[in-house]
Amino acid sequence: MTQYAKAMRPEDITRLFVERSNAGDAAGVAALYEEDAVLAYPPGSQTVGRQAIRELWEKVLAAGPRFTPEEPLPTLISGDLALTSTPPRDGAGARAQVVRRQPDGSWLRVLDQPEFVTPPGPGA
Repeated sequence: MTQYAKAMRPEDITRLFVERSNAGDAAGVAALYEEDAVLAYPPGSQTVGRQAIRELWEKVLAAGPRFTPEEPLPTLISGDLALTSTPPRDGAGARAQVVRRQPDGSWLRVLDQPEFVTPPGPGA
């Protein structure tokens, strides 16, 4: 198994995600998640578990998307849990992740909501 750099701060995960995604490394992206993590993607569904997340990212990254770093919003930390978030560059919605400190001091994603969108208003 490949050894990957670890996120030693909650905010490191977003940077590592961008680096690994742009390298086409689905296994590296999946390594940022706990074994039983839940990813709210594709929109309207959930992908559960590191292996399923890896398989999803293999499909997504096969299309060669390019990601750009987004400036993180302030991280909220309570003990071994943290909430990280970023506003997307396109200004649509937000992104948020719950991450957990691991026994070695690194952080991994537990819950990942990569897209929040404003629901249509009444009559839309």
